[in-house]
Amino acid sequence: MKILVTGGAGFIGSAVVRLAVARGHEVVNLDALTYAACLENVADVSSSNLYSFEQADIRNRARLDEIFELHRPDVVMHLAAESHVDRSIDGPGDFILTNINGTYNMLEAARAFWLSAGKPAGFRFHHISTDEVFGSLGAEGQFTEDTSYDPRSPYSASKAASDHLVRAWHETYGLPVVLTNCSNNYGPFHFPEKLVPVVILNALAGKPIPVYGGGENVRDWLYVEDHADALLLVVEKGALGRSYNIGGENERRNIDLVKTICAILDKKRPKSAPYAEQITYVTDRPGHDARYAIDPSRIRDELGWRPSVTVEEGLEKTVQWYLDNEAWWKPLQARAGVGVRLGVKA
Repeated sequence: MKILVTGGAGFIGSAVVRLAVARGHEVVNLDALTYAACLENVADVSSSNLYSFEQADIRNRARLDEIFELHRPDVVMHLAAESHVDRSIDGPGDFILTNINGTYNMLEAARAFWLSAGKPAGFRFHHISTDEVFGSLGAEGQFTEDTSYDPRSPYSASKAASDHLVRAWHETYGLPVVLTNCSNNYGPFHFPEKLVPVVILNALAGKPIPVYGGGENVRDWLYVEDHADALLLVVEKGALGRSYNIGGENERRNIDLVKTICAILDKKRPKSAPYAEQITYVTDRPGHDARYAIDPSRIRDELGWRPSVTVEEGLEKTVQWYLDNEAWWKPLQARAGVGVRLGVKA
C-alpha cells in the first residue's frame, strides 16, 4: 500500500511509519512539526525509497489537496492531533482548530481525492482516536465500541467531535472509513511531557516525581509498537464504517506504574537511595478521569489481534531505551512547556 500518515513525526505516528516501511509499504509522512514532533523519530527509515516527508498543517486545506494529488495514496491513517490533556486545559483553542477543524479538512481533502480517483475500492480513511472520549469508569466495567461518549476535558471533547465527523462522512457521503480508540500508549520516542517519560527523566535528574492526587487513577497501558501493529491490521482488514477498541490488557493504578518504573531504575541505574523516595504527590488535574479500561474483544474476535507485550516487559524496554538515548530526549527538554506543571489554570 501507499499510506498517507498524518502526524508521522509524533510518538504513535512515527511508530506506524517505522513499522509500515519495515513491512514494505510506501509511506508519505505529513506533519506540521509542531512542538511535540521530532523527525529523529523516523531517522531509521528516512533514507528509504519507500519513505517521503511533507511538512504541512492539516488546518491548511489547499496544502492537503496538493499532497493528495501529488502522492495519490491508497489509504490514509490520520493520527495528527493535539493530545496532551494538561495543555488542553490551559489552551483549548489549538485543540479545537487541529483536532476538529483539521480533521474536517482531512475528510474533505480525502473525499475530494476519492471522488476524483473514481472511488477506488481499496481506499480507506483510518481515523485514530482515544478511549478518553468515553469518559470515566468506576471500579468495574470496560469501554466497548458501543459505550456512550462522555468526554471530560477539552482534549477528549475535541477528539470525540472528530470521531463524530468521521462517522458522519461515512454515513452521509459514503467515504470508506474505519476508526480506532486506543488506551494509554507508552514506549520509545514518547515526548517528555507524558507520565512515563516524566517519571523516568525526573528520577534520573534527582527531581521530584510528580503524581497527581493520590495516584489512584487507573489506566490500561498499551506498548506503542503493539498499537502500531494493530493500526496497520485495522486499515488493511477492518470492516468499513466499523470502530475497534485497542487496549493493552494491562490495567494499573498510576502510583503502581510509577513505583514499577522506580524499581526498574533501581536495578538498571542504582544510586544511594531508592528512586521511589522522589515520589511527590501534587494537586490533581481538574476533571481527572478516575479509570479507563478497554474491552478489546472485537478486534480480537474479528481480526485476531492481541497485545504481545505486558506492561512489565514494556516498561523494562522503555526505561532501557531512555537510558540509551539521552541524545534524543535531552534537547526536547528545552521545548516550551516541558518540565513545567501545566493544566492548573482551571
